[in-house]
Amino acid sequence: MSPRTTTAGRTGIWTATIFLCLWVLVPIYFLLVNTLSSPEEVTAFPKAYVPSFDTSSLAFFWGFAGVGKAMLNSVLVAIITMILSILLGAPAGYALSRFDFRGKDAFRILVLMTRAFPLPLLALPLAVMFIRTGLDDTIFGLALVHTTLALPFAVLITFSLFSGIPVELEEAAWTLGCTRVEAFIKVVFPLVLPGIAASAVFAFVISWNEVFAASVLTIENRTLTAFLLQSLDVSPLHLKFAGGFVLVVPALIFIFMVRKYLFAMWGIANR
Repeated sequence: MSPRTTTAGRTGIWTATIFLCLWVLVPIYFLLVNTLSSPEEVTAFPKAYVPSFDTSSLAFFWGFAGVGKAMLNSVLVAIITMILSILLGAPAGYALSRFDFRGKDAFRILVLMTRAFPLPLLALPLAVMFIRTGLDDTIFGLALVHTTLALPFAVLITFSLFSGIPVELEEAAWTLGCTRVEAFIKVVFPLVLPGIAASAVFAFVISWNEVFAASVLTIENRTLTAFLLQSLDVSPLHLKFAGGFVLVVPALIFIFMVRKYLFAMWGIANR
């Protein structure tokens, strides 16, 4: 490969990386600027590129009735979704990685195909089923729906992780007196823990950002996304920015806290 080709390749990679970073960061930046600006500055033109650090919009939003409860509901639903996704997805990913059985490839495709059905198509039967079973307008019922959305990602991510761990490590532990469970806990689990944590992050973010099921299946126990959709539809622009900021920041903080597990996951999955 010639030096010119190598330079062109590196330039392309850096260009794509910068473009991707700008694609993600610029909307967040303008959201921050408009959130920390006064209502007059939000609607003014031209727009200011530096916020005036006016927190009146945030203060009004936090004082709005129902915001605290909706935030708590979102956190509880996301945590339950995260736990259920890992408890169900990790064993399925391990089984797909370690065992050969008839229909294994078809099962992997079917797991992925569960995301092929639009949620609005399933909204009515889900609502009817939840009303009959008493799960409507409950935290746990909504968490079950979010788990079905996050489970395919959990299964496929953990499958990739377990496939990156040589089975010879487990076999060596068996020869040293460990049972299959002990070999998994002592040998495999510490190696895949970063990836499992990353899979939990995906489940948390999917649940945190989901709005359709939360709007259809809850009335009194709405999550923050459903609450914002209901309450801020006709609200002033500066309050919409404040609501969006409150919705985005917790997810960003959570991802930042577990960022080392996200980076470690790629190293495991690519072995």
